[in-house]
Amino acid sequence: MRNEVEDSTKKLAQEESRVEAGDKPDGAREPINCCLETTMASTGKGPRLRQRNPPAPAPNVEYDRLHQNDAVADVFVQNPNTRHPIEKLLETKKGSIVVVSALTILAFALRFYKINHPDQVVFDEVHFGKFAAYYISREYYFDVHPPFAKLLFGLAGWFVGFDGKFMFENIGDSYSYNHVPYVGMRALPAMLGSLTVPIVYAIMKESGYSTIIAAFSAALVCFDNAHIAQSRLILLDATLIFFVTLTMYSYIRFKKLRYWAFSTEWWTWLCLTGVFMACAWGSKVNGILAVFTIGIVVLIDLWDILDHKKEGHTMEYFWRHFTARAIGLILVPFVIYLSFFYVHFAVLTKSGPGDTFMSPAFQETLTGNEMLLNAQELKYYDTVTIKHKDTKVFLHSHIERYPLKYDDGRISSQGQQVTGYGHDDTNNNWQIIPTKALPETGRGRYVRNGDLIQLMHVNTQSRLLTHDVASPLMPTNQEFTTWPKDDHTRHNDTLFYIHLNDGHDSDVIKSKSGYFRLVHGPTKVSLWTHPKSLPEWAFKQQEVNGQKGASEKSATWYVDDILDGIDPDFKNRTAKVEAPKPKHMNFFKKFAELQLLMLQHNAGLTASHPYASSPINWPFLLSGISFWTENDTSRQIYLMGNVIGWWTSIIGLSIYIGILGADLLARRRGLDPIPDPVRNRLWNSAGFFTIVWAVHYMPFFLMSRQLFLHHYLVSHVASSMIAGAILSFILSETVNYPVSIWGPTTRGRPKQYADLGLKAPLIFIGFCLAMFGVLVFFAPLTYGTPGLTGEQVNARRLLSTWTLHFAAKETVEMGV
Repeated sequence: MRNEVEDSTKKLAQEESRVEAGDKPDGAREPINCCLETTMASTGKGPRLRQRNPPAPAPNVEYDRLHQNDAVADVFVQNPNTRHPIEKLLETKKGSIVVVSALTILAFALRFYKINHPDQVVFDEVHFGKFAAYYISREYYFDVHPPFAKLLFGLAGWFVGFDGKFMFENIGDSYSYNHVPYVGMRALPAMLGSLTVPIVYAIMKESGYSTIIAAFSAALVCFDNAHIAQSRLILLDATLIFFVTLTMYSYIRFKKLRYWAFSTEWWTWLCLTGVFMACAWGSKVNGILAVFTIGIVVLIDLWDILDHKKEGHTMEYFWRHFTARAIGLILVPFVIYLSFFYVHFAVLTKSGPGDTFMSPAFQETLTGNEMLLNAQELKYYDTVTIKHKDTKVFLHSHIERYPLKYDDGRISSQGQQVTGYGHDDTNNNWQIIPTKALPETGRGRYVRNGDLIQLMHVNTQSRLLTHDVASPLMPTNQEFTTWPKDDHTRHNDTLFYIHLNDGHDSDVIKSKSGYFRLVHGPTKVSLWTHPKSLPEWAFKQQEVNGQKGASEKSATWYVDDILDGIDPDFKNRTAKVEAPKPKHMNFFKKFAELQLLMLQHNAGLTASHPYASSPINWPFLLSGISFWTENDTSRQIYLMGNVIGWWTSIIGLSIYIGILGADLLARRRGLDPIPDPVRNRLWNSAGFFTIVWAVHYMPFFLMSRQLFLHHYLVSHVASSMIAGAILSFILSETVNYPVSIWGPTTRGRPKQYADLGLKAPLIFIGFCLAMFGVLVFFAPLTYGTPGLTGEQVNARRLLSTWTLHFAAKETVEMGV
């Protein structure tokens, strides 16, 4: 196929030389207006006018439509010899290589500069460094993000000799003191962040923009303080951004081969788009937005193929394209995404801090898990302690009673208090009482799923009860109390069904591994607790009440320990045994369980944070994030972008939206202010960048979880590309054409180029100098060194919303 492309390219070059000499390429369309030809007939007559008719379209021409990048309506007569020598030099292959090489070297230099500072744990390195340690020690952990980027950190740590013993417990913990090879681990995101710069350049070049425009967009990322700070640390965003940009690049390369549909190279770039998209998805939870981005542009593409007026293709042809995209952009990325979790589970085979998030069946697949070692079957009349799965408090009671009247005026039952208590205590002991006759021996004495039971508090000899009285802190929930065991007047209110989570009928309940809900027989409320503490009259212990949602997942409890029993085999039954081999669980069940937990816990990250911010603030840099401080030297790392770059990007985006709106209004009134080739480039190329920006930004407005400035970094990269497209639109009335690779049946069209002149390089150089100056000015906040005086900190606080540390107090002199 590549030979065919090369032949087609050679033919195109020959046609272009003929165009420059004044000839038309074979099959080229004429301008819409009449063409004036001066000919001398053999009869010697003077000039005459001839109306040329456009040639009939060649059969089986794919994607020959006006709204694509290929211009068909306007032919601009340009003389390449009039271009400025510097512009011509930059547009050569060597010139382009020199520019992108210089930007790449700068990117590496800026991101690796003093990467060993600080030699302390910074910001979220407490999480992602710790996860790398768990991979090396092979201990299971839980996190809301997919594992791919963290696996890379684990691999980098292993490669540089990290033993996994340092646990990144606190921000400020010393790497040097604990002999952690942290520089090698930080080098991974620094390398990926540096390589993002040439990828942005390549995206712009492949989209048809000139060298200087591509360099402009790449420079917006290269000199950005936020990207530099984020990619110098053991954090996930550099990996995410790297693979999102690779996804964009691959998709553009795939689209450029639309005249070579179903060729080997076409399939290659289609599948590579799926692979890189899966890597972005697997790097961070919001990487799934890359999937949505490609999904949107693919749907637009398929919608155009389906239009018989534009394409004239059969439904069979449409379904071929649909199937190809389903394979490359659904099947391939899903298999790759699954493989990340397969490796994740294969590496993390030992019991670890993430065990308790998972189901008992999952935990029993881990070597050394407590459920494998100590899970015992329960029998009636066993004395046990019962623990809440989420908050880890014991079900507790004591002789103190609820006050008659609460602060809000409500009246209680004055019954014995039932609470949640976080420490070992004899008041945590409960005995399981049957409500049916039991055989003397045998399996009939075991507690089973669905049994109706009573719980007796051992120290006060009273039975657990709930009734239609409001709980102390939640008037909508029921109060839990106890009732004397010898008083049977309220027998029904002491009856509870025990329901195993995901259990089968008649399964025996086990300690440690038997997660269950205790559902009240008469009222159907579940035994439930929450982190809020009761007042002093309950010793600030946790409230326990009746939750009316009987299927509430947070109403899950388990038997933590079996303390005593009346059966003669109690000691043998509860004796420690040799650890059994881990059990097996189907990979897809493990995958599904972990995915659901990741979504639930990510949505649950709603606690306040001093540096959390609203998405509306991000494009304008109204707030940043304090990553690290050192009080003794007044040094700090504060995440904030390069104000010139960020404000230029948002201005470019605003201008772009304004241009499209004005053009739509003008065309509505019958005016045509923008040539078709330029309009097509704006709608398709810059439009693609805008979709990337919007899909990676707008969904955050719908999220209730903690949000930070670094969530905008992907959208910032896309807005940098939009800014480049707008600069090209402002400086040139033409565009570089053609962009796509011509196929064997593509009709030749005259070549045109964006005429930027000398002003573009001058603007680029001036802009780079300005951005570099801002970068240097804020470098102490980006690199964390050197320390600044209070006055110097104040000088760098351009906006009052930036919460910088060590700022000097401003004093105002008061007149007498």
